[in-house]
Amino acid sequence: MPPAPLALLSFLVAYVHCLPEDSHSNSSSHHHDYCVLGAGPAGLQMGYFLSKSQRDYIILERNSGPGSFFNIYPRHRKLISINKIYTGRRNREFNLRHDWNSLLSDRPDLLLQRISTQLYPDADSLPRYLELYAKEVGLKIKYGVDVGNVRATESRAAWGRKYMLTDQQGMEYSCRVLLVSTGLWVPQQVQFPGSELVEGYESVPVDPEQYRDQAVLILGKGNSAFETAQNILGRASRVHMYSQNPVRLAWQTHYVGDLRAVNNELLDTYQLKSLDGLVEGGLEEIAIVKGGGVDRKRSGRKRKGGARGGKERGQLYLTLAELLDNPKGNRSSEVTAATLPAYHNDNFPLRQPYDRVIRCLGFRFNFSIFDSSARPPPSGGARGRLPGVTAWYEGLGTPGLFVLGTAAHSRDYRMSAGGFIHGFRYTVRAVHRVLEQRYHGKAWPATTISTSQLLPWLLRRVNEASGPYQMFGVLGDIVLLRGSHCEYLEEFPIQALPKFSTLSGHRVTEPGLLVLVMQYGQNHTDTLGSGRAQSEWTRAWKSNFLHPVLYYYSSLPTEREMRHRPAGWPLPRPKAVHHMIEDFLTEWDAPISHSQPLRRFLEHCLQTDLRSFYAGIVN
Repeated sequence: MPPAPLALLSFLVAYVHCLPEDSHSNSSSHHHDYCVLGAGPAGLQMGYFLSKSQRDYIILERNSGPGSFFNIYPRHRKLISINKIYTGRRNREFNLRHDWNSLLSDRPDLLLQRISTQLYPDADSLPRYLELYAKEVGLKIKYGVDVGNVRATESRAAWGRKYMLTDQQGMEYSCRVLLVSTGLWVPQQVQFPGSELVEGYESVPVDPEQYRDQAVLILGKGNSAFETAQNILGRASRVHMYSQNPVRLAWQTHYVGDLRAVNNELLDTYQLKSLDGLVEGGLEEIAIVKGGGVDRKRSGRKRKGGARGGKERGQLYLTLAELLDNPKGNRSSEVTAATLPAYHNDNFPLRQPYDRVIRCLGFRFNFSIFDSSARPPPSGGARGRLPGVTAWYEGLGTPGLFVLGTAAHSRDYRMSAGGFIHGFRYTVRAVHRVLEQRYHGKAWPATTISTSQLLPWLLRRVNEASGPYQMFGVLGDIVLLRGSHCEYLEEFPIQALPKFSTLSGHRVTEPGLLVLVMQYGQNHTDTLGSGRAQSEWTRAWKSNFLHPVLYYYSSLPTEREMRHRPAGWPLPRPKAVHHMIEDFLTEWDAPISHSQPLRRFLEHCLQTDLRSFYAGIVN
């Protein structure tokens, strides 16, 4: 070989060996700074923020379109998320308080109401809206990528750890930050003798005619269970519901994931003694046994052709596993009506046989695709259905892996709206702001305002802001007090306050900080009784409904203080606290009940007389 080409070849070989590790690639490997796993609502929402900040990202989706979960669920095709179009207001931010399906964007018209005007839209509306959203904001999505393995490796790159994702074709995707937005889609199951005889919510027929004159037992008492019961009430002979916990009504608990009024007609038929009913008991303690055929004497009714199509399904009995001869064995096919324990003949509430037993226990996170290097542990709550995450939604023990959307609900499970679009669209934005600070040195957005204008600024936020309103007790506004001025940060995860400076890029100095949070009261009262609300501002601290609360700290709370905060409190005990009295109209702008007490509280914390500015804010 001539000397010149040989020298050039040697130079190229040496150059390739000097390239950083992440520069090596082949046709079966792709690298991005950010990989978003799943093109559901949370994945699209994060994609929007990454696109807006011009980051290198890709959204990977195993199906052929976004929001594919909603092509199947809920099975009976009616959403329970409100799409309230007419609020009497034109304020876009305020209106998002009552739009529970739309994602955030800089497009004021990119809302679900372009697809549906129903208060409770059909489920098909949501995938159509998500497809419209992805198209109009120009998201980078790769469909048909079914990731079956996620692992973490150590990298020589500046960010250290990286994640490797392998799909069904053996294609690999590597990223510095993995954003998991796969939702919950694995049906939750409980194993007990005879559980193989139980049908699942995910596969039972939805045609009510297939339940004509059948006795049905539903395992579960959540929205999927009641949705199923609601669908068949007019055809089934009786519907019984069984689970460990009693029914939790959303209008009592203030938790949107509890039973909603649109699904609860069975409560009427139960209380009015019209053959339907609810029973409490542990699912792990039961057994479902097959009766071997129709027993008309025990069932108390004559069957007409049995199940749909004239095929006899046989009778199913619920009993206690401990009463079977061999509760650990599968003896369901050997037990008949004649051999059941004698107590079935007496006053056992579920002694009559059923034609169908249906499992409606919700869904769980798919942990199976993560190997041990990249798998966040199950959370302590929610029966281990959700991954454990930090207060800023980073997986526990998995640095650089963040969990978004419904799967991140372990932080506020049964407390706030983080498992639903109208909640996690804001927590996703908070995660993006954490990413911008950690990996790109861009501090959390802050607005500098004069201390003299703090009062009207706070009043505007409590009367308009959607993020703290939806994510009550979880996201709060932070006011950094700087003497003559303040720095105002919106929607920070308040349980991450001990890490505030690291996560936000802002320092806390004298005289301290204020935290604005929306909260429900902790006083137990009759939800619909005459004493359910407070109207006297001097008793604001006893408010039961959603209302603004301000906490004043002279310095950041510590990790220990956060762990040992009073039960039911979102934050540790502050140096001073102020509750704004609840309001029937959720309008906190009354001069005497709202503005004046807030002004006095701010004067106490700031050691500043704000009276000269009071007249300017009540007009």
